[in-house]
Amino acid sequence: MLIILAFIILFHITSAILLFIASIKNEWWVSNNFSLDLWYYCNNTNCYDIPNSATSDAAYLQTVQATMILATILCCVGFFVFILQLFRLKQGERFVFTAIIQLLSAFCVMTAASIYTAEHLHFKDEIFRTGDYGYAFVVAWVAFPMTLLSGLMYLVLRKRK
Repeated sequence: MLIILAFIILFHITSAILLFIASIKNEWWVSNNFSLDLWYYCNNTNCYDIPNSATSDAAYLQTVQATMILATILCCVGFFVFILQLFRLKQGERFVFTAIIQLLSAFCVMTAASIYTAEHLHFKDEIFRTGDYGYAFVVAWVAFPMTLLSGLMYLVLRKRK
Protein backbone atom coordinates (compact mmCIF):
# COMPACT_ATOMS: atom_id res chain seq x y z
CA MET A 1 0.00 0.00 0.00
CA LEU A 2 2.83 2.39 0.79
CA ILE A 3 4.37 1.83 -2.63
CA ILE A 4 1.07 2.65 -4.32
CA LEU A 5 0.70 5.72 -2.14
CA ALA A 6 4.23 6.89 -2.93
CA PHE A 7 3.62 6.33 -6.64
CA ILE A 8 0.39 8.33 -6.63
CA ILE A 9 2.05 11.20 -4.75
CA LEU A 10 4.88 11.27 -7.29
CA PHE A 11 2.37 11.12 -10.14
CA HIS A 12 0.36 14.00 -8.67
CA ILE A 13 3.42 16.19 -8.13
CA THR A 14 4.58 15.48 -11.68
CA SER A 15 1.16 16.52 -13.00
CA ALA A 16 1.34 19.78 -11.05
CA ILE A 17 4.84 20.53 -12.36
CA LEU A 18 3.70 19.90 -15.94
CA LEU A 19 0.74 22.23 -15.45
CA PHE A 20 3.00 24.96 -14.10
CA ILE A 21 5.38 24.58 -17.05
CA ALA A 22 2.55 24.64 -19.57
CA SER A 23 0.97 27.72 -18.00
CA ILE A 24 4.14 29.76 -17.56
CA LYS A 25 6.50 28.98 -20.41
CA ASN A 26 6.60 31.09 -23.57
CA GLU A 27 6.45 28.29 -26.12
CA TRP A 28 2.83 27.57 -27.12
CA TRP A 29 3.36 28.79 -30.69
CA VAL A 30 6.82 29.25 -32.17
CA SER A 31 8.43 30.48 -35.34
CA ASN A 32 11.94 31.48 -36.38
CA ASN A 33 11.22 35.11 -35.48
CA PHE A 34 9.08 34.86 -32.36
CA SER A 35 7.56 32.69 -29.67
CA LEU A 36 4.07 33.07 -28.27
CA ASP A 37 2.45 31.90 -25.06
CA LEU A 38 -0.86 32.64 -23.38
CA TRP A 39 0.14 36.15 -22.26
CA TYR A 40 3.13 37.42 -24.24
CA TYR A 41 4.91 37.14 -27.51
CA CYS A 42 8.65 37.45 -27.64
CA ASN A 43 10.90 38.26 -30.56
CA ASN A 44 14.67 38.19 -30.59
CA THR A 45 14.98 41.35 -28.52
CA ASN A 46 12.04 41.70 -26.11
CA CYS A 47 8.65 40.40 -24.93
CA TYR A 48 5.35 42.23 -25.47
CA ASP A 49 1.68 41.78 -24.61
CA ILE A 50 -0.29 39.90 -27.23
CA PRO A 51 -2.04 42.50 -29.42
CA ASN A 52 -5.79 42.81 -28.72
CA SER A 53 -5.64 40.16 -25.99
CA ALA A 54 -7.92 42.17 -23.74
CA THR A 55 -10.69 42.61 -26.33
CA SER A 56 -13.73 40.46 -26.94
CA ASP A 57 -12.08 39.25 -30.16
CA ALA A 58 -9.64 37.30 -27.99
CA ALA A 59 -12.26 35.61 -25.82
CA TYR A 60 -10.80 32.26 -26.83
CA LEU A 61 -7.39 33.27 -25.52
CA GLN A 62 -8.90 34.51 -22.26
CA THR A 63 -10.74 31.21 -21.86
CA VAL A 64 -7.51 29.26 -22.38
CA GLN A 65 -5.72 31.47 -19.86
CA ALA A 66 -8.45 31.04 -17.25
CA THR A 67 -8.79 27.28 -17.64
CA MET A 68 -5.03 26.68 -17.47
CA ILE A 69 -4.80 28.74 -14.29
CA LEU A 70 -7.81 26.93 -12.86
CA ALA A 71 -6.32 23.53 -13.75
CA THR A 72 -3.06 24.39 -12.00
CA ILE A 73 -4.85 25.69 -8.90
CA LEU A 74 -7.14 22.66 -8.75
CA CYS A 75 -4.19 20.28 -9.06
CA CYS A 76 -2.38 21.99 -6.16
CA VAL A 77 -5.52 22.15 -4.03
CA GLY A 78 -6.13 18.48 -4.81
CA PHE A 79 -2.72 17.59 -3.42
CA PHE A 80 -3.36 19.41 -0.14
CA VAL A 81 -6.81 17.83 0.14
CA PHE A 82 -5.17 14.44 -0.46
CA ILE A 83 -2.74 14.99 2.41
CA LEU A 84 -5.59 16.08 4.70
CA GLN A 85 -7.80 13.14 3.70
CA LEU A 86 -4.97 10.69 4.17
CA PHE A 87 -4.93 11.24 7.92
CA ARG A 88 -8.47 12.42 8.66
CA LEU A 89 -10.96 10.12 6.93
CA LYS A 90 -11.67 6.45 7.41
CA GLN A 91 -11.21 3.90 4.66
CA GLY A 92 -13.87 3.94 1.96
CA GLU A 93 -14.38 7.68 2.27
CA ARG A 94 -10.82 8.60 1.46
CA PHE A 95 -9.75 10.32 -1.70
CA VAL A 96 -13.20 10.77 -3.29
CA PHE A 97 -13.00 14.55 -2.97
CA THR A 98 -9.38 14.52 -4.15
CA ALA A 99 -10.38 12.42 -7.16
CA ILE A 100 -13.15 14.86 -8.05
CA ILE A 101 -10.78 17.82 -7.81
CA GLN A 102 -8.17 16.04 -9.93
CA LEU A 103 -10.73 15.06 -12.57
CA LEU A 104 -11.91 18.68 -12.72
CA SER A 105 -8.30 19.72 -13.22
CA ALA A 106 -7.99 17.25 -16.09
CA PHE A 107 -11.18 18.61 -17.63
CA CYS A 108 -9.81 22.17 -17.44
CA VAL A 109 -6.53 21.18 -19.11
CA MET A 110 -8.40 19.34 -21.85
CA THR A 111 -10.68 22.34 -22.39
CA ALA A 112 -7.78 24.79 -22.59
CA ALA A 113 -5.69 22.70 -24.96
CA SER A 114 -8.68 21.88 -27.15
CA ILE A 115 -9.74 25.50 -27.46
CA TYR A 116 -6.19 26.56 -28.25
CA THR A 117 -5.93 23.83 -30.87
CA ALA A 118 -9.17 24.81 -32.54
CA GLU A 119 -8.94 28.59 -32.30
CA HIS A 120 -5.27 29.55 -32.13
CA LEU A 121 -5.27 31.15 -35.57
CA HIS A 122 -8.38 33.24 -34.92
CA PHE A 123 -7.05 35.38 -32.09
CA LYS A 124 -3.63 36.05 -33.57
CA ASP A 125 -2.51 38.83 -35.86
CA GLU A 126 -1.38 38.02 -39.37
CA ILE A 127 2.28 38.07 -38.36
CA PHE A 128 1.67 35.11 -36.02
CA ARG A 129 -0.06 32.85 -38.56
CA THR A 130 3.12 31.03 -39.56
CA GLY A 131 4.69 28.75 -37.02
CA ASP A 132 4.31 25.50 -35.16
CA TYR A 133 3.10 24.36 -31.78
CA GLY A 134 5.72 24.74 -29.08
CA TYR A 135 6.77 22.43 -26.30
CA ALA A 136 4.55 24.10 -23.66
CA PHE A 137 1.51 23.24 -25.77
CA VAL A 138 2.68 19.63 -25.93
CA VAL A 139 3.31 19.64 -22.18
CA ALA A 140 -0.29 20.79 -21.65
CA TRP A 141 -1.55 17.83 -23.69
CA VAL A 142 0.73 15.48 -21.73
CA ALA A 143 -0.56 16.94 -18.45
CA PHE A 144 -4.13 16.07 -19.43
CA PRO A 145 -3.81 12.26 -19.33
CA MET A 146 -1.57 12.47 -16.28
CA THR A 147 -4.13 14.43 -14.28
CA LEU A 148 -6.91 12.21 -15.58
CA LEU A 149 -5.05 9.04 -14.56
CA SER A 150 -4.19 10.60 -11.22
CA GLY A 151 -7.86 11.27 -10.54
CA LEU A 152 -8.79 7.74 -11.56
CA MET A 153 -6.04 6.31 -9.34
CA TYR A 154 -7.52 8.18 -6.38
CA LEU A 155 -10.89 6.58 -7.08
CA VAL A 156 -9.30 3.12 -7.17
CA LEU A 157 -7.15 3.84 -4.12
CA ARG A 158 -10.11 4.81 -1.93
CA LYS A 159 -11.11 1.13 -1.51
CA ARG A 160 -7.62 -0.25 -0.87
CA LYS A 161 -6.37 -1.25 2.57
